[in-house]
Amino acid sequence: MTTDRAQRTRTRLRDTALALFEARGYDATTAADIAAAAGVSEMTFFRHFPSKAALLLDDPYDPLIAASVTAAGSDLPLVVRISDGLRQAYARLSEGIEPSERDAMRRRLRVAAATPSLRPAVLATTASTVDAVVDHLGASGADPDAARVAATAVLAGVTEALLLWAGTADPDAELGDALTAACDVLAGRP
Repeated sequence: MTTDRAQRTRTRLRDTALALFEARGYDATTAADIAAAAGVSEMTFFRHFPSKAALLLDDPYDPLIAASVTAAGSDLPLVVRISDGLRQAYARLSEGIEPSERDAMRRRLRVAAATPSLRPAVLATTASTVDAVVDHLGASGADPDAARVAATAVLAGVTEALLLWAGTADPDAELGDALTAACDVLAGRP
């Protein structure tokens, strides 16, 4: 359980890191730089984040995504089922996202999209989501190999849509619109 103080420290570290990444670049900024600028020790940084990449790519939504995919119609083709589940998960998540958090998400994704050295970490985050979806689909009777192929395809498309959304110059572009458009393409909807 995270205390208010720990959450404030975590938020300060994330906000400080984003400002430094935007000013200096991700690769030119160290964990020690972030900790010093946030007024904490490097050890405190690593208590909150196992790595610089985790600070940008931490994704606590896998269980919700997997449950939403499982709840989507089991009579649908896997790609459609996964796309619809992702859409439902985002609808549930977006109800609680404050505008400041949406802005921070966009800033984190913008840094990730602009940093080639982060691509492996982005792929690893996507792979953990694929694993969660495959586990849930397998438990509901789906062929695990087919579920893995479909989940990998859908998550790759959605990840690309997230990175494109983050990089758009239009500050009014909505994340939900980008995800819906990606899910529609993946599900073969016009």
